[in-house]
Amino acid sequence: MGLFEDLNRFLENRLDEFLRNNPHLELQALEEQLREQEEDTLRLIVNLQAEEKRLQDEILAVAQEIQRWHERVIKAQSKGRNDLAQAAQEREAALLHQGNQLWGKMEGVKQRIIKAKELQRQIQTRRTEVRTKAKEVEATRATSQAQSRSATSGWNQSPQRNIKGGVDPLEAQFTNWETEQELEQMKRNMGR
Repeated sequence: MGLFEDLNRFLENRLDEFLRNNPHLELQALEEQLREQEEDTLRLIVNLQAEEKRLQDEILAVAQEIQRWHERVIKAQSKGRNDLAQAAQEREAALLHQGNQLWGKMEGVKQRIIKAKELQRQIQTRRTEVRTKAKEVEATRATSQAQSRSATSGWNQSPQRNIKGGVDPLEAQFTNWETEQELEQMKRNMGR
């Protein structure tokens, strides 16, 4: 495992170094991470809302059952069937307890939805900030490249501009120098 960990650490370090040297790419990577986080948060919100709806439906079903058993308690008491009334009251109490637990779960889910929506807003704000910063970096980079191009304007000039009368003075100087170097080398070789 040590070799893989070392390789992974090495690659992470190289990636970090590359991103530091290319801040526009680092910002693009950060924006991509934020986009993925926002998508995950939206999926979480949808799942939590579905859970809230399911719990609401369960609470409604339990409430209807409580109402049904409450009516049975009253009916059994009015007919003098205290044994049935007692059993119906116990069932009603168990359903009330179940309903309270479901209600508590639903309230917890609602709080998680509120937090997830706040997180989504924070992520959106952060993505906007990163996009703005990326545009600034890109503009700075474009300006820097334009200045670099103008500083090396000779690079883009045609060599024909400097040639007067068909002879390039720089070419002539290099040709003379290279010829002198070859003559010196031949003299050394003959002297051996």
